[in-house]
Amino acid sequence: MDSRVDHHSWLRVALAVFAVGWGANQFAPLLYLYRTAQGLSQSEVTAMFSVYVVGLLPALLVAGRWSDRNGRRVLMRPVLVLSLVATVLMLFGGDEPLWLYLGRFLAGLASGAAFGAGSAWVRELSAGSPPGTGARRAAIALTGGFGLGGLVAGLVGQFAPAPMISPYVPHLVLGVLALVAAWNAADPYIPAGHAEPSPLVPASAGSRRFLLGVAPWAWLVFGCASMSFAVLADLLGGDAGGMPTAYAAVMVGVTLGSGVLIQPVIRRIAANTPPSRPPIIGLTAACAGMAAGAVLAAATDLPGRALWLLPVAVLLGIGYGTLLVAGMVEVEMQSGPRDHAGLVAVFYVIAYLGMGTPYVIAELSRIGGPVPWIAAFAVVCALLIPLTQRQLR
Repeated sequence: MDSRVDHHSWLRVALAVFAVGWGANQFAPLLYLYRTAQGLSQSEVTAMFSVYVVGLLPALLVAGRWSDRNGRRVLMRPVLVLSLVATVLMLFGGDEPLWLYLGRFLAGLASGAAFGAGSAWVRELSAGSPPGTGARRAAIALTGGFGLGGLVAGLVGQFAPAPMISPYVPHLVLGVLALVAAWNAADPYIPAGHAEPSPLVPASAGSRRFLLGVAPWAWLVFGCASMSFAVLADLLGGDAGGMPTAYAAVMVGVTLGSGVLIQPVIRRIAANTPPSRPPIIGLTAACAGMAAGAVLAAATDLPGRALWLLPVAVLLGIGYGTLLVAGMVEVEMQSGPRDHAGLVAVFYVIAYLGMGTPYVIAELSRIGGPVPWIAAFAVVCALLIPLTQRQLR
């Protein structure tokens, strides 16, 4: 046990997780800005947004296991530096889009490593607090950074000078502060050393209940979120009174804020209803949100069309937050002490695949435009409802 542990040590690590989450989503409200200012296609800007997942997924699977063997702090130090490097590279994206691709990829690597190890570090520094306190602190730090990063970057990009540079400045300041705060933070975890490694993908991930009851909808966790603030906000940004970047920023805040606020409600529902109830609620919200989004995208002459995205963003945020809680509840039910962390990692890998939704929509939109494909996503959500209900009875 590190002798420097005190009641406030977790705050230093939570700041680190918050800063990495901020860097992960600061690009989201800037898609319209890059598309119009640099003449990039929708496929190009959504590819920049989605390449984050390419870096995140392998890091998410491997980094947590590595930190189990070597410790939390030794991993988080270079991760915090990498998060800053990613932002520095994106500063040059106004001149050369290649830097945006590289910066987003490195931001994904940093996020995948930090989300598992950093969250575990916060939980371990919260030992002695009431049950669930550590997990709640880690979740607040992560989702808070994710939401505020997008909100602040978009507002800065809309109203500050140098809109392709200024949105990244807040993360540079925050990232340096987090690096200093967490560099020598207490690390009470005792590494497992050379213990026999567990399988990268646990056997429970191959169970029928997981493969058919959870995996088919897990991607909608971030599929809902990115549909709101990276697809619909970009499509409707031209109707936002000349402030498309601020508009996208608000949609990031509304979507993720709704997702955070609904989670305590869904936890209570999960504790007192059949297992299929939470995912059905989430899929229903996702279906309604995507169907309404398709209608808005098609209704180009609707007065005040941009404002109508606000309730749609709330619906998609509820879908995001509900399916996240539903997935974590199912993972806990389906796993034991030896494979819980592994199944959590698999669930998050599938969930984060949903971050590729904007790119998929952009590519499919080459045939018939985006509206039918957004509507098709709504149909998929509807079809998943009876499948999930049958598998999770």
